[in-house]
Amino acid sequence: MALDELKAAVPDFAKDLKLNLGSVIGNSELPPQQLWGTVLACAIASRSPKVLRELEPEAKANLSAEAYTAAKSAAAIMAMNNVFYRTRHLLSDPEYGTLRAGLRMNVIGKPGVEKIDFELWSLAVSAINGCGQCLDSHEQVLRKAGVDRETIQEAVKIASVIQAVGVTLDAEAVLAEQ
Repeated sequence: MALDELKAAVPDFAKDLKLNLGSVIGNSELPPQQLWGTVLACAIASRSPKVLRELEPEAKANLSAEAYTAAKSAAAIMAMNNVFYRTRHLLSDPEYGTLRAGLRMNVIGKPGVEKIDFELWSLAVSAINGCGQCLDSHEQVLRKAGVDRETIQEAVKIASVIQAVGVTLDAEAVLAEQ
């Protein structure tokens, strides 16, 4: 199992991450599609080659072809949206918020999977990319659809652990080259 290999690669000084990785993925109460779509989208968003290489095969095995593509689409569209909307939010001139975005985002309206799943994956990627406006937007859509706070928090926990593992392993790889 690639998850075990990834956990084994986490250094002893980051034991908490190793334990959390096993917990947030191995003991998740999310339905398999929500879980593995979140894992895949977050592995992509983490930008860590090792994390993506280790988690992608298991995600692919646990997702339909449509869900696999949709999770990758969530990571892709949010890579763009998180930069765009975070920048508009951070600029002190409020006029930018009144301008038309003019960016194609069709996949959000027709993701090829249940809208709730896509929104959850988009929220998790937004947590990694640090876009408060996108986090609020996706959280509101999820809450209006009846998704509870515990489910939303679970996706954020997965995002935070995958991101931390990626940062740690990538740093260790660089330090090993010295």
